[in-house]
Amino acid sequence: MKYPEKLNLGDTIGVTAPSCGISKEEKLIKLDNAKVNIEKLGYKYIETESVRKDEFGRSADGKTRAKEFMSLYERENVSAILAATGGDFLVEMLEYLDFDKIKRLEPKWVKGYSDITGLTFLLTTICDIATIYGENAGSYGMRNLSRDLLDSFKIMSKEEIEQKSFDKYEKNWMDALKQGIDIEEKDPLCGYDLENEVKWKNLNGENKITIKGRSIGGCLDVITNIIGTKYDNISSFIEKYKDDGILWYLEIFDMSTPQVFLNLWKMKNAGYFKYCKGIVFGRSLSLREDYGIDFKKTVLDVTKDLEIPIIYDADIGHLAPTINIVNGAILEITSENGKGIVKTYFK
Repeated sequence: MKYPEKLNLGDTIGVTAPSCGISKEEKLIKLDNAKVNIEKLGYKYIETESVRKDEFGRSADGKTRAKEFMSLYERENVSAILAATGGDFLVEMLEYLDFDKIKRLEPKWVKGYSDITGLTFLLTTICDIATIYGENAGSYGMRNLSRDLLDSFKIMSKEEIEQKSFDKYEKNWMDALKQGIDIEEKDPLCGYDLENEVKWKNLNGENKITIKGRSIGGCLDVITNIIGTKYDNISSFIEKYKDDGILWYLEIFDMSTPQVFLNLWKMKNAGYFKYCKGIVFGRSLSLREDYGIDFKKTVLDVTKDLEIPIIYDADIGHLAPTINIVNGAILEITSENGKGIVKTYFK
């Protein structure tokens, strides 16, 4: 596994928009403050041209988005790349990315989540480069940076830190948006609206679960689109790291429980869970329980023959705060008494 060099004070962090861009006034105010916060921490900040554009859910056409990402990756003075925000159409840029060239270049930290899975997942499985699944650049604009955001700089500085689960997580912002409520409109620099108690769960009721292995994963909604395409290099990846065992982490943006079942079934029968040491599911943002089937039963039904430990409702995904997960690193994840610990090893 190739790990980027450690991020040092004075290094440059580049922001680009591989999927959506940012154009709403309140989001732009927050992005402006993200620049301020990152510079206050001692880093330089630059953006590519299309970050502050958005039309039909895209910051630009796929070719332009790929060109802007590559421009940051090729610049020697850029040490880390943050995605501006998520979206739906990142896959349009994949055919314009030069994965062979990326393999030849010095690796850089690339961080984002949600639709950015299409980039972080592939850079790790195709190019063998560690990436980070965690908050996008816009989140760094909150008035007082949350621990998860500060931890991301420790990770990029190559600290093998121990990340502990949080006490509270935010209310479901998608439900609020459906009701026409967006708290950022009133206060663009607000932090997470913490409301709910964090409680990690072990699928079969175990008192304690510890899973250790080579980490890979992201947003299930996105990974499903990659299966069976020319970008699907998971079989080579897991064969290479079979002696470490594979630790999968997955989170759901918007699905019904039958869709969760079918997508996990597809992954299983495509060989994705070969050499799997265990799966950690993050909190689901929008999950419709069809046929009276809840998430726990869904996962039990599709994974019962795998005979692996499974954790769910972990601090990963669309309901912040979230733990930074390093694709490609060795992770040791423990869930006990509703709390969790993630240890990261750059091996």
